[in-house]
Amino acid sequence: MKMNLKMPFLGMLIFLIFGMASEVKAQTLSEYLRIAAENNPEVKAAYSDFEAAMQEVPQVKSLPDPNLTMTAFGSMVETRLGPQEARFSLMQMFPWFGTLSAKADVATLMAEAKFQEFLDARNELFFQVSEQYYKLYELEQSLVFQRDNLEILQNYKDLALSRVRAGSGALSDVLQVDLMRNDAETNLEILQLKKQPLLAKFNALLNREKLQPVIIPVELDIAIDPQLIAEVAVENNPKLAQLEKMSESAQAQKEVAKKSGMPMVGLGLDYVIVGKRTDMVVEDNGRDAIMPMLSVSLPIFRKKYKAAQKQAEFMAESYSQRKVGVENRLKAEMEEALFQVQQARAMLNLYEKQVESSNQVLNLLLSSYKNAASDFEEVLRVRQELLKYQLAVAGAEAELLTAVAKINYLTGKSFEYENEN
Repeated sequence: MKMNLKMPFLGMLIFLIFGMASEVKAQTLSEYLRIAAENNPEVKAAYSDFEAAMQEVPQVKSLPDPNLTMTAFGSMVETRLGPQEARFSLMQMFPWFGTLSAKADVATLMAEAKFQEFLDARNELFFQVSEQYYKLYELEQSLVFQRDNLEILQNYKDLALSRVRAGSGALSDVLQVDLMRNDAETNLEILQLKKQPLLAKFNALLNREKLQPVIIPVELDIAIDPQLIAEVAVENNPKLAQLEKMSESAQAQKEVAKKSGMPMVGLGLDYVIVGKRTDMVVEDNGRDAIMPMLSVSLPIFRKKYKAAQKQAEFMAESYSQRKVGVENRLKAEMEEALFQVQQARAMLNLYEKQVESSNQVLNLLLSSYKNAASDFEEVLRVRQELLKYQLAVAGAEAELLTAVAKINYLTGKSFEYENEN
């Protein structure tokens, strides 16, 4: 079994490098996502976990270190060729055939699981950044509508004052406008205060200063690709791929347990330094002795090896069951996200129609009021209705785009947004 992690590693490296120069002029969501991928500490930590897991592979596939033993005889052992002065023994143990490759498979699969964990952390970060981005978009739209509302109310006040001066209007109309302007000014102030925590959370995801400006487009393209809704399978979600790799790793660990229950063979060499005899002359006097050695481990205590195999089987089953549970949860979340898309799209269509109708009614009322034929209070009421629907449009747009981002996250798709103008 051979696993290749070079391609995803290189692809991710290119992805990260590509975003290094984006921060200065970032204006689109895609660029903010690249900044987040490069700077977010949790994503960087997940990638370091993957790199650390990769370093396990060369460790487990290496042979155990050889043993060198050196012995000096305090009381020399006399032999026919002379006294033994010192002994050197070198031994290298070799695991059973296939043991090292099986261990490498386990480590490689665990590293691939770590890479999937990294991808999930990155995708979850992208969803969080997108969600905050759309909240900021909704806030900016609301600020625009509230400022426009203040300006329009001031125009209404001027109109009411002109009617009062002409003797055809009531002072109460002016006071009613003032009441609405006070409410509008307070709402605008609250929205401006709300911006600070939203900026802080958004910039925290990008690991930047909390109040660093975020540039939001005036409009976002909310057209939904029908293909996105048609392809809502969650099978490519990195969470599932991670558990699949962990299950495969546990199955490979069972093979390691089997191999570990086989004998280990050791090959060695024994070298004895022999001194020369001085009391007599013999053939090969003082010749050193060289002896090859063979060592075999005897794994006779079988319970631990059987237990290790059972443990691996249970772990593989555990990961398989977890995968089923996660898949069920992701499918349920997908159904909810699809409902949110449909609901937001329906409400957005409704609010846009209401804005159009309210504008028509308001224009008619204003024209009638200028001719002293309608109640000013009704003008103000419709104006507030129009503002309510304008704010609702911004909220529905943000909900729709957030739901689409959630679908992208659940399906494990890359976050390549084309929503910005």
